[in-house]
Amino acid sequence: MDYVKSLAAALFVSAALPVAASAHPPIAAEQAAANFEQDRADILAMAGNYKVRFDMQETTRWAGDYTPLAAKTSGGHEVVRVIEDSGRKIVLQHLLVIEHEGKTHIIKHWRQDWEYEPERLLVYADTNRWEWEDVPERMRTGRWSQTVWQVDDSPRYGGWGQFETQGGIRRWRSNWTWRPLARRDAVRNPVYDRYYAINRHQNGPDGWIHWQDNMKMASKDGKLVPIVQEYVLNSYTRFDDYDVKAADDYWAATKDYWAAVRAAWDRVAATKGGIAIEEKAETGTVISGRLLTIADEIQDGKMSTAKAIAEATKLIETHTRAL
Repeated sequence: MDYVKSLAAALFVSAALPVAASAHPPIAAEQAAANFEQDRADILAMAGNYKVRFDMQETTRWAGDYTPLAAKTSGGHEVVRVIEDSGRKIVLQHLLVIEHEGKTHIIKHWRQDWEYEPERLLVYADTNRWEWEDVPERMRTGRWSQTVWQVDDSPRYGGWGQFETQGGIRRWRSNWTWRPLARRDAVRNPVYDRYYAINRHQNGPDGWIHWQDNMKMASKDGKLVPIVQEYVLNSYTRFDDYDVKAADDYWAATKDYWAAVRAAWDRVAATKGGIAIEEKAETGTVISGRLLTIADEIQDGKMSTAKAIAEATKLIETHTRAL
């Protein structure tokens, strides 16, 4: 009887703890210092040239009237470059390389910012809204945040977590994070309207994987309810046999422009209490298409970088609002 009472008490305490706290106890400062360089090496190792496979499957339905989608796979070639490394912050830019009708096309893809022991980060709050969220002070030591940005450098989602080794595999695991729908889902006008997810990044001998555990959620009667569980496994396998130079040429021509775009989004987040901007299912933010074509015009010599920065900065300022 005493054992049962003790077990019940332990379960009650565990259930009462926040998910992040119960899953990840605080890290000792000595352990954090010892792991810092290995953490950095694991993040930097994600840079390179890759063949990418995107594997998506809805696995378990939580709503009885929902029919899970069939598994879907796609892929391509992607270049990942380190565009900032200041020690405690590392920024990786992804660039898709597409061959079509004998021509190479570059699509600026997602960006991931890694920050060591952050005090706060920008997170998805609700439709068209990203807000600042404090990282609990006791959970900062030794941890890294990852903030993911969309193709136009507008925010997508942010989370914080730690590197850990389980079964001989070292990986970074996030806390539970809210995310807006990806374009692949948003264009379907689905019954769900956001994800509640955990992200994992793991390096291996051939590259790395980004593993997402997504719970697709819907707003019903003023509450968020689960509809279906999905896993997404993005595999980055080192591969050089494609037009890598085209991606590097694109970045060389447009990097100053994109640095100014990043700075403009940062100013909005700092001065307006976060970022609020309208999104469309087909394009992401309502200014995404123009911000991307401006970069193409710079590379094609049709617009100066200075003029491009002025237009992009105005677009970002006028299409965002204070929270």
